[in-house]
Amino acid sequence: MKTRLLAALLAAVFSSHALADGRQTLNFDADWRFLKAEAKGAEQPGFNDARWRKLSVPHDWSIEGPYDQASPVGRGGGYLPAGVGWYRKQFTLPATDAKRRVRIEFDGVMANSEVWINGKLLGKRPYGYSSFSYDLTGNLKFGKGQVNTIAVRADNSVQPASRYYTGSGIYRHVRLVSTEAVQFGEGGVFVTTPELSADSARVHLQSDVRNKSGAGGEYTLQVTIYDPSGKAVQTSESRQAIGAGQSAVMAQDIAVAAPQRWSIETPALYRAVATLRQGSTVLDEQTTTFGIRDFKFDADTGFWLNGVNLKIKGVCLHHDAGALGAAVPLDAWRRRFELLREMGVNAIRTAHNPVAPEFLDLADQMGFLVMDENFDTWNEAKQHAEQGYNRLFTDWWEADTRAIILRDRNHPSVILYSVGNEIHDNLNNPEGFRKYKQQQDLAHQLDPTRPVTMALFRPGLSKVYENGFADMMDIVGQNYRENELVAAHKANPKRKVLGTENNHALSAWLALRDNAFMSGQFIWVGFDYLGEADWPMTTYDQGLFDRAGNWKPRGYQRQSWWSLKPVVHIVRKQDNGGVGSWRADWTPTDMQTYDDAKVEVYSNADEVELFLNGTSLGAKPKPKNDSPRGWDVTFAPGTLRAVARNSGKEVAVDELKTAGAPARIALSSSRPALTPDFDDAAFVWAQVVDANGIPNPNATAPITFSINGPGVLAAVDSGNNTSHEAYQSTQCKPQYGRCLAIVKASAAGGAITLKAAAPGIADASINIPTGKKP
Repeated sequence: MKTRLLAALLAAVFSSHALADGRQTLNFDADWRFLKAEAKGAEQPGFNDARWRKLSVPHDWSIEGPYDQASPVGRGGGYLPAGVGWYRKQFTLPATDAKRRVRIEFDGVMANSEVWINGKLLGKRPYGYSSFSYDLTGNLKFGKGQVNTIAVRADNSVQPASRYYTGSGIYRHVRLVSTEAVQFGEGGVFVTTPELSADSARVHLQSDVRNKSGAGGEYTLQVTIYDPSGKAVQTSESRQAIGAGQSAVMAQDIAVAAPQRWSIETPALYRAVATLRQGSTVLDEQTTTFGIRDFKFDADTGFWLNGVNLKIKGVCLHHDAGALGAAVPLDAWRRRFELLREMGVNAIRTAHNPVAPEFLDLADQMGFLVMDENFDTWNEAKQHAEQGYNRLFTDWWEADTRAIILRDRNHPSVILYSVGNEIHDNLNNPEGFRKYKQQQDLAHQLDPTRPVTMALFRPGLSKVYENGFADMMDIVGQNYRENELVAAHKANPKRKVLGTENNHALSAWLALRDNAFMSGQFIWVGFDYLGEADWPMTTYDQGLFDRAGNWKPRGYQRQSWWSLKPVVHIVRKQDNGGVGSWRADWTPTDMQTYDDAKVEVYSNADEVELFLNGTSLGAKPKPKNDSPRGWDVTFAPGTLRAVARNSGKEVAVDELKTAGAPARIALSSSRPALTPDFDDAAFVWAQVVDANGIPNPNATAPITFSINGPGVLAAVDSGNNTSHEAYQSTQCKPQYGRCLAIVKASAAGGAITLKAAAPGIADASINIPTGKKP
């Protein structure tokens, strides 16, 4: 009965969106059954999955825990579970679709996935980061009561398979797409802007059209360009005959007057709506978002965007989002992007694998540049990755490189491709040359508008600057050792150079600041990420932010170097100036009986003056080398205040105040309201404060969360890299006196009430209304 009811519901949903012709896309995320175990025969339609867990994807079973030092994923995977998981879903299709072509699209399954439809194996995809699809045509049942079964097996059991956390399962979105037999093919509609001026832009479109029918015909392609406001600005039509079983690339050029350019400051986005017809019948339609912009890398002056010379100020990001694992709602990336933008970051390296497509959509919308990377290994294994992609590279690199470029080449945010990170294959012999050249040539063939790089590792060992390897690269990308990269450019000034991975040292920043030819840098890393840590650590801790989104002192310092707005931040060194770390608080537990406190101020202002309880401790000018300004301060409880000035005018202020005893919890939400959409999430901070509302960074009593209304507590976290607490829990031990609760709506209508309580202090609650997406 339940199966028939579900099938009827899905049929109703599908039919309600059905078109007489054209493309039809169904969100296929909901109503899966899941089992975290091997299940013999689970690919067969008649298999009994009634006891399996019901859930929606995206879903990452590894993040559910528990942490275990003996986990086979080891330090690379962050000591979280791996294994085999099965997903099954039943659905029906209307009889009217029987003559159409249907395929299923996966944005990513981790890892070694196998997919069956009605018991027939469709294929395997080892690389968990690739987007892929399967044609279901010929293997489906149509009409009332005809139930189809899709089954997916994800096998992440052979470990260690990565140097960092991967997650497990169908961790990205799934769609079911129905079209006529004549349709847009794998290449879709490729949009470029080869000519651009203030007055006009030439928009060039290449549409991949496939005739999978049994008869040839003449087909009309109509393309309408819409400007960023949604107004149609130009339409073009072309016709072409395509034989049965044949394909064609239909090219068009459309002039757009007074184009609005996509840039970091104004990320203007156009849409090209391509409609394929035969006579008056619509066969397929595809909407492509694109940006009108031009860019170049110059050997002498670095990077240029729309005729403006700028430094690429980037960070590397892994694909996990801390407590949420690898199944990341878009709001998590939006929150992270906003923090990075506040810091002065304008670029992201997708380290070291393709990201979800909506990640790049967001980069387009928010104006971030992207270095789009695909592999962490070629054939040679790296430590802790002996069972990884290196075993599969020879057979799969071409399909996986093709997938990323065809999927991502319309994103204006993407400015270059990277075909590898710190590759250990020997780059000092013809084989290493061949592997790189094959990938570069394929990238150029599929997308001739973007350069190709890779992140070179210790180039002195492989002699890439002497043997000619580096000079094959469109852009010479190198990790760390900034002085070597500077020297490599000076040895051959024709080289275009970029720091593809850099540390937090002042010297690394100065290598970029003081050399016009250096295009930019990508700091390792933007946010702490799961894995690559030695127990009891579970998380790599060199981020500018921790995994929960707390600012770190090194993030404040980076902001003082990269932000275009005036900033000032105070930090103090723990342990009375000894070996302790820096913290942004004035409520120490380590110096109550000491006389001196080591204080540093990070600021890009001309002058900073420091005050303790209203008394000036002196003003200091900005050092020419951008180093911090330091004071030795006799500690006293109260207020430490830094005033930043430009030309004598106050432009920024920072204050640290000594907190009293914990008195209550204060709650603040990143979202005023939520919808029951996977990509919506509210990040709610629970901060312990004293009676005057001053945050107490030393409060450690566990905070317990409870939720009422149409919502769920998706995860909790403090950002503590040595904590082994479960993320999917109702309790969290604070770090720096605060915890993060991630809330999602389960239905539309009414309000979610989140309550936070801790022993001995007043609790708090916050209401988050819910509704439907507009």
